[in-house]
Amino acid sequence: MSLEQLRQEIPEYAKDLKLNLSSVMRQVDLTPQQLWGTAVASALASHNARLYSAVLADAAEHLDETALNAAKSAAAIMGMNNIYYRFLHLASNDNYGSMRAGLRMNAIRTHGVAQEDFELWSLAVSAINGCGACIDSHEKVVREKGITEAGVQAAVRIASVLHAVACVLDAEQATAS
Repeated sequence: MSLEQLRQEIPEYAKDLKLNLSSVMRQVDLTPQQLWGTAVASALASHNARLYSAVLADAAEHLDETALNAAKSAAAIMGMNNIYYRFLHLASNDNYGSMRAGLRMNAIRTHGVAQEDFELWSLAVSAINGCGACIDSHEKVVREKGITEAGVQAAVRIASVLHAVACVLDAEQATAS
């Protein structure tokens, strides 16, 4: 199933999502790899199998195997890091921030794509997962690496729309059972 086919299944009450899904997937402020890597990472982070499958089907035309795996790695590692670093940010005990994390994070260095692309995908997932510390960290890196504010906004728009679509699909599936 393609994203367009899935888009047609979005219910009328979520018409804005249906319209936004079309527009955010035609971003001009991102390269095709950045756009589709953001979509893959965001769909994986949004936990909806139908959306993830549709994004993967369309992304196959735009991402090579290395980029696809890097986008998946960004979602996976941020699934862990966003919880950990959000805890550090929210905990009133500052001692946790000085302690060694003790978590493997090799994917951040061994992903095989341009650093700005991986960081952008990590930023999008961090936005979905609501980790302010990670958002700030990744946004700073992508801006230093030359991605514009419009590019950052484009990635976060993709993440927000895909996450909202996933929520609607989950709710509709739950009520259909």
